[in-house]
Amino acid sequence: MKQSWPEVPLYEVCGTIVDCVNKTAPVVEGPTPYRMIRTTNVKSGVIDLETVRYVTEETYRTWTRRQVPRSGDVILTREAPLGEVGMLKEADGVFLGQRLMSYRADPDKLDAHFLLYALQEDHLQDQIRATGAGATVEHMRVPDAEKLRIKLPPLATQRKIASILSAYDDLIENNARRVRVLEEMARALYREWFVEYRFPGHEQAEFVEAEQGRRPVGWEWLPFSEMFDSTLGGDWGSEKAQGADVCPVRVIRGTDFEDIAGGAPIRCPTRFIDAKSLFKRKLQAHDLILENSINAKTRSAGTPFLIDAYTLEMLGSDSIAASFCKVYRPKAKYVKLIPLAYLYLDHMVMTKRMEYFQNIAANGIANLQSQKLIAEGKILVPPAHVLDKILALLGDTQSKVLAYRIQNLRCTRDLLLPKLVSGELDVSVLDISGAEDAQVSAEEVIA
Repeated sequence: MKQSWPEVPLYEVCGTIVDCVNKTAPVVEGPTPYRMIRTTNVKSGVIDLETVRYVTEETYRTWTRRQVPRSGDVILTREAPLGEVGMLKEADGVFLGQRLMSYRADPDKLDAHFLLYALQEDHLQDQIRATGAGATVEHMRVPDAEKLRIKLPPLATQRKIASILSAYDDLIENNARRVRVLEEMARALYREWFVEYRFPGHEQAEFVEAEQGRRPVGWEWLPFSEMFDSTLGGDWGSEKAQGADVCPVRVIRGTDFEDIAGGAPIRCPTRFIDAKSLFKRKLQAHDLILENSINAKTRSAGTPFLIDAYTLEMLGSDSIAASFCKVYRPKAKYVKLIPLAYLYLDHMVMTKRMEYFQNIAANGIANLQSQKLIAEGKILVPPAHVLDKILALLGDTQSKVLAYRIQNLRCTRDLLLPKLVSGELDVSVLDISGAEDAQVSAEEVIA
């Protein structure tokens, strides 16, 4: 039975609600101890402190004159985009950029984590969107941000709900951290074996010098022109089903690569394309997607993304690459070499050697010279017994399995959040003593 809780305005249950200083802070080349978060740093309940901008101590003191941020403060975006929310877990030297609101819960009335989750649920999100309706750019006024009304259960219930959802967030965060570690391990393994030649037994190995470069005896260069069966352009289709464009597809853009690989919420848009295009472009396991055209100031043309069975499962529907990407599909006999091709291309991007295969237009757009890459690109292939050992090691560092698990955890968490925060699920029946117990108990309730 759904719980009935009173509704109260946030200003009654928060110790402070503080708006940012609404002018642009002067930034400096960092890093410095003083970090400005912007609306782009607040996303899906998390505040990213890796891509901040830096300021001087004087600017920091000026911009925190209303309030010095504190761990546990909940931050809401008032514009561009409207309604994203996150919690500050680390606040030393941090301050708010423009269009951000800070909510500091009164601990005697409101659990800060419960507030974080309530602000993500439809009851408050609908109010937030309603305040921005009708504007050219969705925007919420400060007085409206203070008057948002929250459904308020007893404090003990708030804490119980928060502990269940926090258990999922902790597992998601820990697994995401492991994904990043595993990806770097795979890169390090590739560098050691294929760039520095520091594989086991390299001290006794014989090497040959050739036009294509130094290599161990028995290792051979495989040209991309031999490895790949075809290269396919992407598609963009239509926003709505119209004419021949009636097949719904997920469209993977370069900006989606990192989210999918890390298990973050999948934001690939759903578009509509015609049946012929879908038949030709539908992504398959072992496809490599490369960004083909991009703003050179933000990313590198040629950035790769490997499609595998876990990726297709995460996407959950027919998928294609976006029109500004290129798909490289291997011949069947070279499928097992795709992880090496991916790491080679990734290494090229990381070391800026991919710039050799791109040209930059006057407007700053970098375009991958795909035909040149196919004609001149090649990977070094070791003998079969060495290759099997390398692939086994790479399998041990396979991060997509963890990303798939993160997606499953996130789906369960997103299913639970509205049911718990709205009172649809009665948490009094749950016996929770720790993070794992919270997860198991919650899954039992919704099973």
